[in-house]
Amino acid sequence: MRLNKYISLSGISSRREADKLIKSATITVNDKVEMNPGYQVSPSDKIKYDERIITPQDNNRVVMLNKPAGIITTVKDPLKRKTVMNLVQTDERLFPIGRLDKDTTGLILLTNNGSLANYLMHPKNKIPRVYEVEINKMLNDAEIRRLASKIYIGQKEWGKAEVLSQKKDRGRAILHLKLLQGKKREIRRIFYRLKRELFRLQRIKFGPIELNDLPLGEWRVLNSFEYESLNNIVLSNNE
Repeated sequence: MRLNKYISLSGISSRREADKLIKSATITVNDKVEMNPGYQVSPSDKIKYDERIITPQDNNRVVMLNKPAGIITTVKDPLKRKTVMNLVQTDERLFPIGRLDKDTTGLILLTNNGSLANYLMHPKNKIPRVYEVEINKMLNDAEIRRLASKIYIGQKEWGKAEVLSQKKDRGRAILHLKLLQGKKREIRRIFYRLKRELFRLQRIKFGPIELNDLPLGEWRVLNSFEYESLNNIVLSNNE
C-alpha cells in the first residue's frame, strides 16, 4: 500500500492532504523521515505522524452536520474562530469532506475515511451538490440557459449550475441549483454577475445524502444505507 493511502486510511487526512504532510517531512517510517508519497508500506513498518503511531482504521464513519452561518469549515483555525469540529462532539478523528464558506449554511459531511473523502472532493468525479438559494427576483429563461452553459465569475474562472426549480415567495425567489464542481464562493459570485441580491444560501444535498429535517447546528452519524450509497458511487465509477 502506498504511504499516502495508508495515511488517508488512518483517518488523519484525505489522500491529497496526505501528500502535503509527507512532503512537509511530518511522517516517519521506522523512525526515519519519509518524503515519498509512493513509498510502499510493508506490514512490519512503523508509521508515525506527530510522534504518534498511526494505523489504518477499520471502523470508517461518516457524519452529517447542518452547519450554521458563522462557522468555519476546517479542523483547526489559527484565528481561534469556531469551527465545525466544535459542533461535532466525538472522540473520533474526523475531518470535513470539502467546504462551505462561513456564511453558507447546510449539509457538511465529515469522515475518518480519507480515501472516500478524496474521491468525493475531486472535481473530476463530478459529485453533484444541491443548494437552496433565496434571491431578490426570479431568473429569466436566458439567464437559466446562461447558467447551464457557463458564466464568467472573475479571476479567470467560469461558473456553471443547473436550475432544478424556482418559485416566488413573498416577493423573492427560491431556487434549487445543482453544481458539479465547487469553486470558491461560486454561487455567490454567480449571482453577483447576474446582478441579484442573495439573501440565503443553504446546501441541502451532497451526492445521494440529503439534509432533510436535521436541525441547524445538529449532527448525526450516517446510517448503513446512506454510507453504502456513498461507497457505491466510488465502486460504480471504478468498474
